[in-house]
Amino acid sequence: MFQFLPHSVLQMGTIFLSIVIEALPFVMLGCVISGALHVFLTPERVKKLLPKNKFLSIIVGSLLGFFFPSCECGIVPIVHQFVKKDVPTYTAFAFMITAPIINPIVLFSTYIAFGNSMKFVIWRVLGSMIVALVVGIWLAYINKESILKQAACDASCGIEQEEHTHEVSGFWNKCWSVMTHGIDEFFDTGRYLIVGSILAAAMQTYLPTGAILQLGHTKILAILVMLILAATLSLCSEADAFIGSSLLSLFGSGPIVGFLVFGPMVDIKNLLMMKRYFKTSFMLKFVGIVTVVVSLYALAI
Repeated sequence: MFQFLPHSVLQMGTIFLSIVIEALPFVMLGCVISGALHVFLTPERVKKLLPKNKFLSIIVGSLLGFFFPSCECGIVPIVHQFVKKDVPTYTAFAFMITAPIINPIVLFSTYIAFGNSMKFVIWRVLGSMIVALVVGIWLAYINKESILKQAACDASCGIEQEEHTHEVSGFWNKCWSVMTHGIDEFFDTGRYLIVGSILAAAMQTYLPTGAILQLGHTKILAILVMLILAATLSLCSEADAFIGSSLLSLFGSGPIVGFLVFGPMVDIKNLLMMKRYFKTSFMLKFVGIVTVVVSLYALAI
């Protein structure tokens, strides 16, 4: 049917569909969790649960992902909901950074991918914790600007005001509210997933991957190449370890660990979804900090 199209376009379409099909269930799950947080999590409850000390709160956020696992494909709506519910930004982003890496499924897949070796599992977890601490400390003690877009703030304020005016009562009514909010969040976030997936597919199709791989002769260049691949491939954290292990003989341990740590934090589809809620200036700083910390960490291995 589509034989009249160039082979590269068909290849791009196949990659696009594979990214969307892989990511869609996790985005849907993330939106449902976001809806549940919206309905059941009150700011008062959040303040009771989190430590008052900022540093301890960052630690709690970093460890929360093990007990509240989420793929990076669905993490953005959850983090946005956390911030709306008065969870401190440093706690929410510590959770966002570590949750896709320290959840049990990802730990197990990393263990299997590298031949039942715990070494890469430990390196991956340690790297995510270091990045979470650095970003959390930056947000807690250095960054003084609002990170949410004004439009997102206005929308959330309007929703919160409506929630106070029309308090949802009854279990089934709350479940219905969870679903309706989750659906709204899904359609709001889904368009950014589609655009991000198209960009990722285009880059995988038209970027000369072979030439990029040949650049990694020195360790620093190899790390940069693997970070670029991590961002452009947009793999789910459950699957990226198998790609990383296949490239281990080409690049060595440090660059591969950089790939495993960086990918779940910064990829094209996630950045597009983040752009819906967070300011561009904040996102540039966030990506810059993550890139520097992951590069130094990978260089040290």
